[in-house]
Amino acid sequence: MPDLLPRTRRPERVVVLALDGVYPFELGIPSRILGAADGHYEVLTCSVDGLPVRSSADFTIGVEHGPEILDTADTVVVTSMPPAYIPDELPDEVAAALARIRPDARIVSICTAAFVLAQAGLLDGRKATTHWHCAEPFRRRFPQVDLDPDVLFVADGRILTSAGAAAGVDVCLHIVRTDHGSELANFVARCCVVPPFRDGGQAQYIEQPVPESGAASTAGTRLWALERLGEPLTLADLAGHARMSLRTFARRFSDEVGLSPGRWLIQQRVARARHLLESSDLPVDRIAAEVGFATGASLRQHLHAAIGVSPQAYRRTFQQAR
Repeated sequence: MPDLLPRTRRPERVVVLALDGVYPFELGIPSRILGAADGHYEVLTCSVDGLPVRSSADFTIGVEHGPEILDTADTVVVTSMPPAYIPDELPDEVAAALARIRPDARIVSICTAAFVLAQAGLLDGRKATTHWHCAEPFRRRFPQVDLDPDVLFVADGRILTSAGAAAGVDVCLHIVRTDHGSELANFVARCCVVPPFRDGGQAQYIEQPVPESGAASTAGTRLWALERLGEPLTLADLAGHARMSLRTFARRFSDEVGLSPGRWLIQQRVARARHLLESSDLPVDRIAAEVGFATGASLRQHLHAAIGVSPQAYRRTFQQAR
């Protein structure tokens, strides 16, 4: 595995907290994704008492650590369980384990683990997400949380929540991308044979009526557009390539991606701009032109809306990392 980035400090310690009824798939995501990040993360797993944990499958899972390891975590990932395993109130031993987390540590929930964070009061007044199927019961139980069930993950300060199941992969790749840049995140994605960035949100996975047989897809047009981000693409251009009416294309695109064509284009242009800011010395105005924003000011506006920083500050962060 190539050494993509120099070691300037110890690996970040990530502690995964396995709770009763844990989904085995979600439990393995942090170790598999962050563990592929060229040694930048040390991933450890614990339970609330150091004992084996019952999984949602027909086996139990042994862990190497008890809750005391949470004291040393830079990032804590709480993994999910079936809704039937979510208690009405936070068990004392889970509350005690969460209380050991340092105030400055990053906390991540995967899927239904957002219920655990909400029960602990960690999501009060914050934006969050969870599995779309659990959105309504979550809203009823935690009206103080600003729930967005349409996205794959939410990053609100030091608290990150992800949507159902495989969205844990997305949030872990986001952590790598935020900490170390797109180059390493893309490398990890290739190693794990997953897309480095998924289009849209989990709205596209919510159960919908079955489309008519033979209905055309917008996937080919999305690939076509990605090769032409520097051009002033319009909805008419996209619909024309897909050979659909404007109305049909917009509806089908939203059904497949979970975003409008315009929002998707902005998302892709921002992602391309971030990569160029990280990997090149091109001026901001040139990058704006390369990715299809009319001016550098437009790029600044959209980048700040997406990640809260200016292009110069974003570039400076990754120049310092290198």
